[in-house]
Amino acid sequence: VKFDGMAYRKVRAAHTGSLEREELQASALDLEWDMEKELQDPGLGLDRFQLECVEHRTVGNSNRADPDPDLEPIQPSVSVSPHGRFERLQEDPNYISHFTRAPPKGQRRSSCSLVKYLLAGVGLFILGLLIGHYAHSTDKPTPEPPTDTDLLEELLRDITAEKIQLYRRNISDDNEEARAKHLYQQWTDLGLTDVQLSNYSVLLSLPGPSSSRIVDRASHECFLPSGAQCDPRNHNNNPTADQHFSYAAYSATGSLEAVVVDVQYGGLEDMRRARTTMNVTNQIALLKLGQAPLLYKISFLAEMGFGGVLLYMDPCDSPSDQSLWHKAFGVTLNPGGDPSTPGYPSIVGSYREERPNLTSLLVQPISASLAKRLLNIQSVGLGSPCTPLAMPAASERTKIQLTIGTHSIYKTVNNVCGYLRGKTNPDRYVLVGSRHDSWHKGTAADWRGGSAMMTQIITSVTKQARRGWEPDRTTVFCSWGGSALGNIGSFEWGEENRVVLQSRAVAYVSLHSPVRGTETLRSTASPSLLQLTSDIQKLLSCIRGGNCPGPNVSSLQIPGDVSFFANHLAVPTMEFAFEQTKAEEKSSFLSEALFSAESPETLDPLFKFHETIAKMTAEVILRLVNDPVLPFYPLDIALDVQNKLKDDPLRTPRLLAAAASLRESSAFLQSETMRPANDPKERDPSHVRMLNDVLRDLEKSFLVPQPPPGVYRNLLYSLNGKVPQFSILKYPLDPLKHNAVNKSLSLIINAINSAEKLIRCGLDLFENSPDDTN
Repeated sequence: VKFDGMAYRKVRAAHTGSLEREELQASALDLEWDMEKELQDPGLGLDRFQLECVEHRTVGNSNRADPDPDLEPIQPSVSVSPHGRFERLQEDPNYISHFTRAPPKGQRRSSCSLVKYLLAGVGLFILGLLIGHYAHSTDKPTPEPPTDTDLLEELLRDITAEKIQLYRRNISDDNEEARAKHLYQQWTDLGLTDVQLSNYSVLLSLPGPSSSRIVDRASHECFLPSGAQCDPRNHNNNPTADQHFSYAAYSATGSLEAVVVDVQYGGLEDMRRARTTMNVTNQIALLKLGQAPLLYKISFLAEMGFGGVLLYMDPCDSPSDQSLWHKAFGVTLNPGGDPSTPGYPSIVGSYREERPNLTSLLVQPISASLAKRLLNIQSVGLGSPCTPLAMPAASERTKIQLTIGTHSIYKTVNNVCGYLRGKTNPDRYVLVGSRHDSWHKGTAADWRGGSAMMTQIITSVTKQARRGWEPDRTTVFCSWGGSALGNIGSFEWGEENRVVLQSRAVAYVSLHSPVRGTETLRSTASPSLLQLTSDIQKLLSCIRGGNCPGPNVSSLQIPGDVSFFANHLAVPTMEFAFEQTKAEEKSSFLSEALFSAESPETLDPLFKFHETIAKMTAEVILRLVNDPVLPFYPLDIALDVQNKLKDDPLRTPRLLAAAASLRESSAFLQSETMRPANDPKERDPSHVRMLNDVLRDLEKSFLVPQPPPGVYRNLLYSLNGKVPQFSILKYPLDPLKHNAVNKSLSLIINAINSAEKLIRCGLDLFENSPDDTN
């Protein structure tokens, strides 16, 4: 598509060949003269631009059977989002002079001499005042705010491993409330404004006075979840600290005597195979973690009539350097928030439902060694390749008695949020979240690192603010309580402020668990932020490692406090994290198991990995609060949709056509064609603000009302990084019903059509009003 009348063609002329440069210089003089005439006669220029805009919008949306030969094809597997797509909206120091109208010539001739004398007199007078002022002034000049480049360099230079390590050591070991108060005072002293300490009374599921136990009815042997035998000397069955760690929060309680049924990973075929061999009603399923969300599998087992579930992790799925044979772990069955106030905040006066458990099943995590015994496996190979655990075909099923004694109690969780106010758009919020709690008392290693990084970033940005830097948007720093039991603190705060956040939240940056290994740097971002996340990861990886590996970025569904902001607000989200190994397809949901975390001093004794994550996170925050136009790329969303459908056997021609149309509209919005550089409407702050709202709200089109259990409401997040696919196609809401897939396909096509309508609203922002003659 050619816009020969646009001024940006003159800019691009500088990059053409030497033979074309001479011709373009001549044409540039003509263009400048034409533009000067247009600026003297605004009606002429406006009419000309309107005609050109209509003409080329028609070309851009014409029949695809005769494409414009000047359009370059877009590769389907590579994002082509140009970094400078909206950079033209930044303030241009020469902008005013481009559109300043000269006074009439007659007026200039009649008043020329008088103006000269007046200007000379006024100039001499002002010059004398200035000389006198600076001759007697002893005050130092006020330092100017740093430029964006200087600001980023100073911000990254101020973040060091030594400072993060010091903040980590100063974190209190007291209870959750004491930690929150400590952060409140610390953030206030650092200079955040309007620091708030909020608390909510919520229903928590905690270990009971006696530990859970499994009794083999044939041998009458009693086992603890770790596989160790019950201590006969402990008559009251009081649990130790390690035994307290292994339980399923919000499980049903009581005792059940039944047969153990091997259901492997709980897939549809595994379930059908189990039902063909016996009646599974009120039996106990032996279930592996991985391959699908735990809540999805638990709901499926309950629907099939099982009475209990024993969870374990197959050693073949675990990282190669970890031995999980005798390790117990914990899980939560809470999808998010306070179970007693689903969908609304737990504030004073709220109605509370009686929901001490979130499933009818008795659920208990156990070690792999105990699972091996219950499967009647005599020996298992641990070499290469590893032999997965499975009940032998001729083996007799084990009958056990499962007893679970967890209890529910109302307790207070605390959140801390502080604000760094923006100047131009103070009502647009960039949210940054960490946490100050853990699954088990005494296992603070899994949250302290993120909390220390958060404090270091706050220290660095407030330092720049005191030097004169004023961000465009407001940054909201939050530390959440109750995260381990189902992201309770973030959900309650989000539900309480839902109306405000729906219109003001721009993005969410997570520091939930930033260093959980040292082998792989993994970045998770919603499609809108894939480009920015990839650029930052690649740049800092090159600086740190020197070999510049390709960025490891995906839009995977991950556990943590990001859940509310991705699922209910649908704002773009991102998180950087170091992991121990790359997640394989089988082990993609192993993070749902909560093990006792290693200390940061063990994983990262020099805190260099913490420093890397903190610097990358700080740069993302700076871009989100400072860029005049948000660094979100609609084309990446369209490409992600096409990639999810590319190899899906359930795709339909209608669905593919809708995805192609979304890509075409997104590419047009991000293209050079939509760059009328001399249109003054494009520099109108109100238009820029409206454009930012379109970019921010695009992911909201992909929210579905009732997703399957354990699956994000936001369709843009995948469950498997190796094979991109819409989650509701792989895990339909009602897997046993024949129309489940058709319902999922309808939700997807409606989401795509909704997103395209919003893209077209963004295109309309660049149109001139035909009634506007100014």
